[in-house]
Amino acid sequence: MTPVITCLHDGRYELAEGAVWDDKTASLYFCDILGRHIYALDWESQAIQSYAFPKKVGSFGLCKDGRLVVAMQDEIILFDMTTKFYDQIASIEGDDNRTRLNDGKVGPDGAFWVGTMDDRSPREPISGLYRVTIDGTVTKVVSDLHCTNGIAWSPDAKVMYHSDTSPGWVDAYDFDAKTGQISNQRRFLQLDNTVGRPDGGTVDAKGNYWSAGVSAGNLNCFSSEGELLQSIPLPIPRPTMPCFAGPDLTTLVITSLRPPNAPELLEQFPKSGSLFAMQTQTKGLPTYRFGS
Repeated sequence: MTPVITCLHDGRYELAEGAVWDDKTASLYFCDILGRHIYALDWESQAIQSYAFPKKVGSFGLCKDGRLVVAMQDEIILFDMTTKFYDQIASIEGDDNRTRLNDGKVGPDGAFWVGTMDDRSPREPISGLYRVTIDGTVTKVVSDLHCTNGIAWSPDAKVMYHSDTSPGWVDAYDFDAKTGQISNQRRFLQLDNTVGRPDGGTVDAKGNYWSAGVSAGNLNCFSSEGELLQSIPLPIPRPTMPCFAGPDLTTLVITSLRPPNAPELLEQFPKSGSLFAMQTQTKGLPTYRFGS
């Protein structure tokens, strides 16, 4: 049965990304990377709060103390949503003006896993994936990447997924939630423009990996063995990230971008850059929080 997809929030942002569900406030957070904002959408009232930043916001996560950990261009900051003040805890590739921070998530180990991307076109493999702890310690764990995306963990926290959008692959690693160590890297998926190159990703309670097929306008669902279970056409051409949300974690929210220099696509899909939602037969996983 074809899922019913509705427009959850008609925002038409330049590059909506990084959706995170906060069960404590019953809010969906997301960012507009190019617009340099993080937004909080109240699930019941649909009211929006916005938080502005001086640089591009690649991704962010929830902290145990109520703040946000934010990947802002080339630095990791802790942002207080009440005072609007922030503290820098780390710098990443700050000496390389070719790259910026991109996809990131807090993992089962309480660390913030975040990657960079070559911010030029065409992209080259000059970026990396990093693990950042609450004390500001930065460890580079993967090198030679074009554009980090698709970070997610299996329900038992024993597998970590990570993608590189440009070459179209998703890799899996064995993951140690106590130490944050990854090992046994293997190719989980190799995707192309037909099904959609992998952008943001998430995992459901059954262990299926959901990937935004950014180049094909699809939302793709793969089993833990890498079998394509569903490829769902979306009402926008460039989906960026899926996120399970809502009190029961059965609503799958998909963020999207507005294709630059493509007036024909914007005419055909005027709500590009908005947030969309569909009900699923499975639940998502709880959100991890940054801190020890």
